[in-house]
Amino acid sequence: MTDVLLTPGAGAAAPAPGGVSRTALPGGLRVLTETVPGVRSVSLGIWIGIGSRDETPRQAGAAHYLEHLLFKGTRRRTAVDIAEQFDAVGGELNAFTEKEHTCYYAQVLDTDLPLAVDVLADVVTAATMAPADVEVERGVVLEEIAMRDDDPEDLLAELFDETMFGDHPLGRPVIGSEQSIRAMSRETLHDFWRGKYTTPRMVVAAAGNLVHSDVVELVTAALGDAAAAAGPAASVGPRRPAPAVLAPGPRLVLQSEDTEQAHLMLGVPGLSRHHPLRTVLTVLNTALGGGPSSRLFQQVREQRGLAYSVYSAVTSYSDTGHLAVYAGCAPERLDEVVAVVRGVLAEVAADGLTPAEVARAQGNLRGGLVLGLEDTPSRMNRLGRGELDHGRTRPVEESLDRIAAVTPEQVSDLARELLAVPLTAAVVGPYDEERDLPASLRSLA
Repeated sequence: MTDVLLTPGAGAAAPAPGGVSRTALPGGLRVLTETVPGVRSVSLGIWIGIGSRDETPRQAGAAHYLEHLLFKGTRRRTAVDIAEQFDAVGGELNAFTEKEHTCYYAQVLDTDLPLAVDVLADVVTAATMAPADVEVERGVVLEEIAMRDDDPEDLLAELFDETMFGDHPLGRPVIGSEQSIRAMSRETLHDFWRGKYTTPRMVVAAAGNLVHSDVVELVTAALGDAAAAAGPAASVGPRRPAPAVLAPGPRLVLQSEDTEQAHLMLGVPGLSRHHPLRTVLTVLNTALGGGPSSRLFQQVREQRGLAYSVYSAVTSYSDTGHLAVYAGCAPERLDEVVAVVRGVLAEVAADGLTPAEVARAQGNLRGGLVLGLEDTPSRMNRLGRGELDHGRTRPVEESLDRIAAVTPEQVSDLARELLAVPLTAAVVGPYDEERDLPASLRSLA
């Protein structure tokens, strides 16, 4: 067992106020905690470095399906027992699935941390997956897919990923498809669970009013059998797969829906989370469409009133990513919106951003980073993601320094490289065929 205290300047593994500690347990399991002074709560997460990109086509949606199913009961607890135990202490218990992560998490009073560790470990390692529960949750997941289909913005994001990444697993919806969920067997789910939920892929992260050694003791007791079953720890570290091959561009895809607005997403391939210019991209994105003072918001909404919602966003995976712009507008305004967005992207590609725009973006990011860590769930998320994504928790000061070190020249150079390539576009709206779309979009096909 290896203990490391990550608080700068500290020389021992004992927890300190505001300190981050890390312990590597046998079987590859890692425990990270952050002591947060002045709170009476603890946020705890069991992170698994597995998501929808780890599924085969036959397993599409399995990671998310499991997120539902594992809460339906264990060898020691029924689903009602789990719900009642957390309701009795006023705690929160939930989970989420992404393309490269799954997290089962809880937030409780500090005195109820033993309960949170025990229940989460029980759910993750000892679920019964009764056939009747598989069928109940199949219906729930299908309802979730239907709910997604009723949300044009969510539907658009998945359509855009499919267009950008093609047949690669990153192009498939995390939630799966109606076809794949209806065909999913208990055996497929069980095999995915047992094959993927192994302790070398697990990180336990906790933040709040806690003592690191106490958390390690609780985790060892709760997950020791699972760690022992893993045997000697396999090599653990950030995921670094072979780079995903993106679908050839330019591309345009339309999903016809009877919506009041036209929903548009335009984008280009981006950078992986490991790329040395990843922070530069974050600054570029923030100045481009990350807030009310951004170039896109000012041009599309404030100066022309073409849309209520317009923004840009960066998505980064372990091997690739994308930079995308979203806008929702009246169908008759789509042509002008596309023209303005394409014009802004072309301007930034050609001329970069001004020093004032870059400085505002840096201030926005620095303030948002610090303010975003004012609660224990945010700090727990930072610990879990940092360990899975980078093999370390980057100190806040280091992240702030990285943002401050970005220069306007770096932003302009990256904009020139990324934004000059052909665009990928996805549209959800009241159009029967691509020929009904404005010429400014059809030219991308």
